[in-house]
Amino acid sequence: QVQLVESGGGLVQAGDSLTLSCVNSKRSVSRYMRGWFRQAPGKEREFVAAISWTGINKYYADSVKGRFTISRATNIIMNNTMYLEMNDLKPEDTAVYYCAEQAGDYTDYAAVGSYRYWGQGTQVTVSS
Repeated sequence: QVQLVESGGGLVQAGDSLTLSCVNSKRSVSRYMRGWFRQAPGKEREFVAAISWTGINKYYADSVKGRFTISRATNIIMNNTMYLEMNDLKPEDTAVYYCAEQAGDYTDYAAVGSYRYWGQGTQVTVSS
């Protein structure tokens, strides 16, 4: 079973850093792709980053490439924790950030529809 819970959001200034965490509170071992998405007011939910279950393959949206880093714990006990390190934050990064997990091997890692499980979201607000 999968129940995703995000944490780490907050209010920061432009140029600051934040690290988001996503844990599966059911503590089951994940074998599928996980991703981060975000949704700003009045906009569609958009892809931010994704990581394979091994942690080897990582993918980023062009808008965050070079500033954000996705990772996940690889030891058995911590396998259910995923992180998003966000550096040099910009006002346009302001959004609710969601973590998500696939329930099968879907190659379109950037598509909302490829993910079955979603967290409740955590707000990130970047002031200028």
